[in-house]
Order: sequence, then structure tokens, then C-alpha cells
Amino acid sequence: MERFISPAPVVRLEKAFTDPFKNLVATAQTCYSGTGIVTTDKITEGYERLARSIYKAGHHTTLQHAHFQFTLNNVSRQFVWSFLHSHPFYNSEQVSQRYVAVTPGNFAIPPLRGEALAIYEKTITLQMQAYSRLCERLFPIVKKEYLKRFKSTSSKNYNLLQLDLPISRSAKKMDKEVMKKAQEVARYVIPVSAFTYLYHTVNALTLFRYYRLCNQYDAPLEQRIVIGKMVEEVLRAEPLYKAILEEPLDMEAMPEHQFFASHLQVLGPRIQKRFLKEFDASLGGRISRLIDYKQNNEATVAQSVREVLGLPSSRYRDKRRLSDYQALRLVLDPSQNSLYGETLNVATLSKLARALSHASYTFRKKISHTADSQDQRHRMTPATRPCLHRHITDEPDYITPELIRQDRKVEKFYQGTMEQTWEGINRLRALGVSDELAMYLLPNAVAIRFTESGDLLNLRHKYAMRLCYNAQEEIWRASLDEVKQIREVNPIIGKYLLPPCTLRDMADVLPVCPEGERFCGIKVWRLSLKGYKRII
Repeated sequence: MERFISPAPVVRLEKAFTDPFKNLVATAQTCYSGTGIVTTDKITEGYERLARSIYKAGHHTTLQHAHFQFTLNNVSRQFVWSFLHSHPFYNSEQVSQRYVAVTPGNFAIPPLRGEALAIYEKTITLQMQAYSRLCERLFPIVKKEYLKRFKSTSSKNYNLLQLDLPISRSAKKMDKEVMKKAQEVARYVIPVSAFTYLYHTVNALTLFRYYRLCNQYDAPLEQRIVIGKMVEEVLRAEPLYKAILEEPLDMEAMPEHQFFASHLQVLGPRIQKRFLKEFDASLGGRISRLIDYKQNNEATVAQSVREVLGLPSSRYRDKRRLSDYQALRLVLDPSQNSLYGETLNVATLSKLARALSHASYTFRKKISHTADSQDQRHRMTPATRPCLHRHITDEPDYITPELIRQDRKVEKFYQGTMEQTWEGINRLRALGVSDELAMYLLPNAVAIRFTESGDLLNLRHKYAMRLCYNAQEEIWRASLDEVKQIREVNPIIGKYLLPPCTLRDMADVLPVCPEGERFCGIKVWRLSLKGYKRII
């Protein structure tokens, strides 16, 4: 197998389930046990054959009990976005480029040689120089915006936060916060080849699926290497899994690859550019456009609330009736439903709140790779993300953060960096470098186009998190765009899609802002949606 020139991925199994293979059999046998729970110590002989039978029959819930926690180092952001975080069945905690500065030398370098390698490394050097320069040039712009938010002092309003810091220390803390905001935007020029490190936990079934599909787009070489090491770690801890583990499918077996191979003659750059132009036109100038929703969202949710409570239809005109408006308030209004003041998102377990799962919305959106890396963490709002190489043409195609637009010279420098980045990518392609490897030079800013759907139960939670002024600015802006459109078609529902501070204020929970010393500096709970504005 080919190897990257950069340091190899480091994969460690940190925590593992005890006797996972025997547990698979024990859970299966418990389903048919007339004498109670079957424990792993009762599994003695012949269980491998039973395990294979269960696996082949598709009874895979038995594989979901065992979980494995890995630490991953020297893996690219491209791999994490395209593979590890592109599905709902995982948990990850990874280092943030928003808050931790990216340093030179921490990038995936594919197996390139000669001129191609020189171009690749030169482009990364250019991108890192641009990152450093943008951090410096954005600092005064961010500081100006920062001081607008915290007008009462030359630093953050620490009295409000009940902190007692000397002025010099407060100033240093402010500068540190300002630099984080500058880094958050400067990182848009960093390539998706940048290394990350993370904890990643999956169950055995998900790991088996990883292994079976590790040759799919967009980063099959890195996927084979990393997933192969994850499987090796698990097999070292539990060799019995070999009895049911299937080998990876070849790339040629993937339906996407089969389609591309059979339509090669009609999939040229002209078609790609036509698609991109058509997609962008369909957005109508929005970041995210509402393209579909259930016609009777509000009525269906209201009726479901009455079903939970055992009440007759609202058409009965007596004191026991619960109108649609009253039902929607009961399930959505924090002053009526105190669960929205809870720290935990307990709504998914609430009988009443589960009525929200019947309403749904579909959005077509265009955001950057780095913003989508956060958007996809909302696992219960699934999307059809692209085979990325089919969206990349020879022309720069990227998102420009609002902060960069505040200074024409900074914006021009940013634009020049993007043009030089695409020049490097185009030169690699001209030398015959595959799209897979050339795409590692794509900047975090590269535009990602997709369609995303979600039910109200999960969208409500997503908007509560992403309408917070501490959320990354681009995903905040996309969420605001979506909520405004929901309000247009479902005004009662939309009225309660709000950030956490406003929900807590409505639920009469103190402190109103749950962020503590990370308070954004704006009393958002006193603003109407029309008043939501931010640059940082």
C-alpha cells in the first residue's frame, strides 16, 4: 500500500469493551432465553458459528453494544470531514482550529515526487504565510469590533462576569480572545490537509462498516491507512472478530465510481461548471434556502400534542379543548415547557417534545468546508454531501467570511491567496496528479454545496446551539437564514427557534447566559430576530 510522505497516522485503542465478541453472542441468546439474562461467562463452546450465523442474517444490533474509543493523531481535516464525521453513529472530540493556532509542518503530504511534490509543498508554505499574515492584519479589525461589544471598559466587562482581574491581566486576556477570533477567520486559507488530533468512539458495527467502505471517495488512501490501523487495534484486543470481519470493497464496487466510469465522456469541466452555476442560482442569493417542508407542519405537531395528552380535536368548543396555537406553545414555548431551560437536551426523551419530530424542513445550502465540518456534527440533520472532486473546477470557488469583507486590502490579499492556491492545484492536475491527492491543497474556504433535511425536534436543538453569538460566524449566519425562512412558512413554530440565552430567559432560568466568562458581550435575549447582527 502507498504511504504518505508526512508522519504516519497514529492510532491507539484507548478504551475497549470487555469480551465484545462473547457479548455479541450473549445478547443474541438472551433474546431467546427462558431462564433470564445470558452472561458472557456462560458462553463456552460453538459460539463462533452462532456469531457468523447472526452476522450473515443481518441481526447486527448485537454488534452495537461493544464500543471502542480511539485516539487519532496525524490525520487530515479532509479525512475527518469526508469520512469520520459523515454519518450519525460516532462521537468525536477534536482540536479546534478556531482556538488553537495552526503551526507549520503539520500537514498530510501525499505520495508525490519531483515537481509535483515541490508544487504541493510550495503551495502549503504560501497558505501558511497567508494564515500568519491574516492573523496579524485581522487583529486590529477584530479588536475594534470586540471593543464595540464591551463598551463599558477597555476590555471585557468582567464586572458583569463577576471576575476581579488587574487591568494589565484583563488587557492580556482580551488580546488573547481577540487573537482567537482573528485565527477563526484566518484559518479559511489553511488547506484541508492540515493535521488534527481527536478522540473518536464508535461501536463495533460502525467500525465494521468503516472497514467495508474505506475505499470510497474522497480520501480512499488515507481512509485505508487509518481505518486499517483502527481494525488492527481492535483485533489485537479481540482476535475473535476475525470470524465475521469482511474485507474492504474495492473502489470499483462503489456505485459512484461505477457511474463515473460509465459516463466518463459526458462528465467534463463544462458539465461541472454548469452544475455549479445552476446550484448557486437556485439559492436566490441565500446561504441556505428552504426548498421543501411538510404542508401541515404546525397542524400535525399540534394534533400530536393532543394525542400525547389524550385530548379531543380542537374543533370541540368547550373548556377542555386545546387549540393548535395552545398546543404549539405548550410544546415549544419555554415559559410553558420548562424543559428548554435544562442544561441537557432532554427533549429527545420527552413524550410531549417528540411531537416535534413530525415537522420537517429541507434546505439547499452552500457553505465553506470549515463551516460544514461544524454543521455535520449535528448528526440528526443529515445531508447529501458531494463527491468533492466533481465540484472542483480550475476556477477558485470559495467562501469569504464577513470579517474579511470589512477591509478591502485584506479582502484583496485573501482573494490573491485563493487564486494562488487554485494555481497550485491546477498545476498538480496538469502533471497527472489524481484529484484525490490534489484536493488536499483545497483551502478550508472551499465551497461545499449540498441539501440537508431535519425534523423540528433536532433542528430546534441545532438552532439553539448555532444562533448563539459564540458559534462560528458562518454557521451562525446560515442558521439565521434558515430560521427566518421557517418563520415565514410556520410563524408559530419559528417564533420559538432561538438561542440558548433567550430560551433560558423565557424559561426564567438564571444565569440567562450559560457561557459564564465566555459571555459574548451582547444581551441577545433582549433582541428581536431582526436585530441579530455580528461581524465577529
